[in-house]
Amino acid sequence: MATTTIGCVPLDPSPDGPVALSVRASITDKSAMDAVVDEFHSLNPDVHVTVEFADAGALQQELPGELRSGEGPDVFTVWPGSGNPASVSALEHDNLLENLSIRRFNRAMPMGVKPVTDVHSSTFAVPVTFSGIGMVYSMGALDAIGGTPPRTWTELLTLCDRARDHGKILFALGNATPWVTQLITYALVATTVYADEPDFDQNMELGKETFASSGWRTALRKYMEMEERGCFNADPLDTTYEETLDQVATGRAVGVVQVASVLSELRAAAPGLTLRMTALPATDDPDDTRMPGAVSAAYGLNPDTPHRKEALAFIDFLGSARGQNLYNRSGATLPAIPNASFTVDPAIREVAERQKAGTTVPFMDQRWPNSAVQRTHFAQVEALFSGTTDIGGALAALDEAYRERP
Repeated sequence: MATTTIGCVPLDPSPDGPVALSVRASITDKSAMDAVVDEFHSLNPDVHVTVEFADAGALQQELPGELRSGEGPDVFTVWPGSGNPASVSALEHDNLLENLSIRRFNRAMPMGVKPVTDVHSSTFAVPVTFSGIGMVYSMGALDAIGGTPPRTWTELLTLCDRARDHGKILFALGNATPWVTQLITYALVATTVYADEPDFDQNMELGKETFASSGWRTALRKYMEMEERGCFNADPLDTTYEETLDQVATGRAVGVVQVASVLSELRAAAPGLTLRMTALPATDDPDDTRMPGAVSAAYGLNPDTPHRKEALAFIDFLGSARGQNLYNRSGATLPAIPNASFTVDPAIREVAERQKAGTTVPFMDQRWPNSAVQRTHFAQVEALFSGTTDIGGALAALDEAYRERP
């Protein structure tokens, strides 16, 4: 491996003794990152990697300020694209990311990935996972209600009824955790917008489209229809992400709409579960269905790290085939930098098939011009569920946020 992946070359021992390397990562990637850290430490016993895991919302709020103040971690989660304060574009704009263009992983990175890791033709993040957003089912719970994964919108609503008739909910929804609020919208918008208008993002940039005049309106209406139909648990605004995992693990919920990395967390909570991820349908024609699929986890390097050599070695390991396979094997996702030695988890076979067939679309926030749009989306979904706005008001707020300059 040392001859093919720079990330697997052990570092020479430090003359000053063990080095403590700090990493900050999303709590949804805990199992995956733990596997990588264990292997990296076995190769580099003089480097002690300490990982602090945090909720995505906290990371987005806290990381930029910590990096500006010189108190940031050595290596940290960075969001692809430009959609939030801890995204590649936002952090690079403030000179808070090390340029990684000359690292070996960059030679193998697919061109389709580079738009969300690069700024002005330079690379500022190592992409680690290609993930989907869709319905994650406990197949045992699905069998118990006599159901099968729905392929149409009508089948989906009927399955909500069937789950309720069996004393369960179809989807655990944790909108008390802000970043969760966006996922069902994204899963629906993939079809209601991009199936008919794949150039929607470019048309938004050119001012030819708006949220209010597009299939976003249909998606929000369907989101609210799922709530009214009883597809979710009671009081989603009082339910956290962690509580939704418990609902699935204990069989109270048949599944959850989430990113693929949730599979590893569910397996850790309930090892006996058999899980499967499929696209969330939004029409009655299965050929219309698209799935959000894009680079999910990525990592940046603090340009002011006092442990530059060790931090670069960790970044290189994340970009190596060995590191990518470990991260994705544990996290039930796909390598962002593909390699022939990776075996796809059966639970995410549909994600891999859609990636190959071209029926995935980028995560919506990765193409937004500023972080205000995502924050507004969180707030407007919360307002819809609390009854303090309507769909027209939510869309108007999104359009106003989109027009803000970064």
